[in-house]
Amino acid sequence: MPELLEIVRATITAVAVKDYDSALTNFTDDCEYTNLPMGSVTGPAAIKATLEPFFAPTIENDLVVLRTAVEGDTVFTERLDRHRIETGWVELPVNGVFVFRGDKIAVWREYFDMATLLRQWPELAASLG
Repeated sequence: MPELLEIVRATITAVAVKDYDSALTNFTDDCEYTNLPMGSVTGPAAIKATLEPFFAPTIENDLVVLRTAVEGDTVFTERLDRHRIETGWVELPVNGVFVFRGDKIAVWREYFDMATLLRQWPELAASLG
């Protein structure tokens, strides 16, 4: 069985280049994705439907893993997510929690400060109303 941290790193790398289909092969069919403070969805198709519109306006993404911890079936990540949009780079500190069932991610939770994101990305703020 692949190391859980390797699976998380591969998933993050695929998401950064908008290769959602590759990333989603690492998830269970009933996986739960919670993007706090935005909300939760269930299943790979719903995860893709959540990620695609967010990443659509990005020209380039660099999801930098700063620190990790693995405990049992859970991987914790501290990241600096960098998104290049038309006006420049947006940087967002993010904590991610990945809970596995076997060698697949069953729960993915992302924690970040929405105000930090919206201050740097006014177009996103406008689209959210």
